[in-house]
Amino acid sequence: MNETHRYRILLVDDDEQVVEPLQIALENRGHEVLVARDGEQALISCERDDPDLIVLDVVMPKRSGFLVLDRIRKSKFRSPKIIIVTASCEQRYREFAESRGIDDFISKPYDLDQLLHRIEELLNQEHATH
Repeated sequence: MNETHRYRILLVDDDEQVVEPLQIALENRGHEVLVARDGEQALISCERDDPDLIVLDVVMPKRSGFLVLDRIRKSKFRSPKIIIVTASCEQRYREFAESRGIDDFISKPYDLDQLLHRIEELLNQEHATH
């Protein structure tokens, strides 16, 4: 990170083994990390906490990542950077997500360092535009 700017990042995934290492790594970099275990929690957190970036799983209980993505992009609150993370690497999922305005699409399993690097790149873009 170019400067010590603290960002608010929302991790949306129902798999603790996915969330925990990413949460620890991001907190160690000085970010505030919020966690939502399903799509409903994700939408509540978006409205309440106004995250700068969301790491969003597609397959979750209560509401899929795509439904969450649609609601976020159609909402009145500020539009955060969004990275879709999914075990499905089908091209149609990527195309659908891209048509909804995501900032990146990463397939599971992913390399944690690569994901962290991409998060920092997007956050730095966000900071440069403000």
